[in-house]
Amino acid sequence: MASKPNFLKLYCQIPLLGALSLVIWGGISKNTLDPPSPKPNILFIFADDQRYNTIHALGDKQVITPNLDRLVNNGTTFTHAYNMGAWQGAVCVSSRAMLLTGLSIWDAQQQEKDYEPLKQAKGFWPQQMKQAGYETYMTGKWHVQTDVTQLFDHVAHERPGMPNQTPQGYNRPLSKQDTTWAPWKEEYGGYWKGGKHWSEVVADDAVGFLNGASKKSAPFFMYLAFNAPHDPRQAPKRWVDKYPVDQIKLPASYLEEYPYKDAIGCGKDLRDEALAPFPRTPYAIRKHIQEYYASISYMDEQIGRILGALEKSGKLENTYIFFTADHGLSIGHHGLMGKQNMFEHSVRPPLIISGPAIAKNAKRHQAVYLQDIMATSLELAGIEKQSRIFFNSLLPQLKSDTAPGNYPSIYGCYTDLQRMVSSEQYKLIVYPAARKMLLFNLKDDPEERKDIAQLPSSQPIMKKLKAKLIQQQQQLNDKLDLKPLLGSL
Repeated sequence: MASKPNFLKLYCQIPLLGALSLVIWGGISKNTLDPPSPKPNILFIFADDQRYNTIHALGDKQVITPNLDRLVNNGTTFTHAYNMGAWQGAVCVSSRAMLLTGLSIWDAQQQEKDYEPLKQAKGFWPQQMKQAGYETYMTGKWHVQTDVTQLFDHVAHERPGMPNQTPQGYNRPLSKQDTTWAPWKEEYGGYWKGGKHWSEVVADDAVGFLNGASKKSAPFFMYLAFNAPHDPRQAPKRWVDKYPVDQIKLPASYLEEYPYKDAIGCGKDLRDEALAPFPRTPYAIRKHIQEYYASISYMDEQIGRILGALEKSGKLENTYIFFTADHGLSIGHHGLMGKQNMFEHSVRPPLIISGPAIAKNAKRHQAVYLQDIMATSLELAGIEKQSRIFFNSLLPQLKSDTAPGNYPSIYGCYTDLQRMVSSEQYKLIVYPAARKMLLFNLKDDPEERKDIAQLPSSQPIMKKLKAKLIQQQQQLNDKLDLKPLLGSL
């Protein structure tokens, strides 16, 4: 888990490989989503802190991501995938706990107190895959409070919640002349600790496993967890140089400071928020975005190596590839830096699925949870979903863009300081400590810049969303009593 700082209580293109990729990927032409025989392989690629639109093909044309673009073009993207929330500042802990157990947020928090019964019941995601005959493999970020080596057949490099930050990495840059810390300076450790960037190590590990898998007949389940683009957002200088600071666009919702930052737990004492100066400055935000994009592009380059190894292994045509992140990130949106908030930029990651019979270059706009990936993979593997698993398979939506969503509304939370419910085109955010509610029309105002909670015309939808939030709390064992507050606001 990340701690507070002490003082603050292009993919390297290989033309032949690129051409081969397009030929092979274009050759899948099955027209059913029934699990293929033999059992399909599952390749799960997990980023950390990557916002839903930080893929060139998904909206942000500033970012260079040719390999993730290729996944988008050869698969189906869920445009509205959400993380349910967090019970602590390290949002990734909650997100990963839900993904690996299938439990909803507050049940996952209770389970975290003692994972042993779940392990004995073979209830973790990799354990269920192993029981179904899969060879299981993991490398990269773990950050779940149990021994990863007891869950997977093979564990290459288990990484902590984040690479080490240094005091120089916080409260920066103070000006254009503040160049002490730089993403390519290996002396600051972080991703460079050990002599090789951690994103490259994940790719090395994955390529090595895939080279061996090419000689085996058993299906595999690979869990590849990058730490990137989590801070310290380090990357080789050649990637940082591709993003000149003066060409970086500021977010449309840029603010110098968020007015409710302290009441929602996102003030100066929160580690993520301490990365940039208060108040925010355009230059500081542009600099952090530059480093964020460079980190994503370098990760994308490594994903290209993994996809190349999968193609070379001969296993591609019987492999489903899932790509997502544990949540998004602010980086200047609404004056915030971290992911500990209920805005779309922080609760939504990308979610892409490709593989046999998956529609190419397709979009699905139903609201889902990123943790639905677990249930989806179980169904593809022919594993019956246990009744305790809250999340649902995405196969109905993959088969039809008109299939109804799995959830009538989407719930979000951050400790006891924030709650959210989203349904259709509206989102209600509640700040209990500030006694404040915000309402956004996401269709008309996707950047969430115009709070319409006080408009007389909004009162019917406010009433409906309040009721949905209370209903979600009851379903998800959320013990925070909001009824008195919602009735008085």
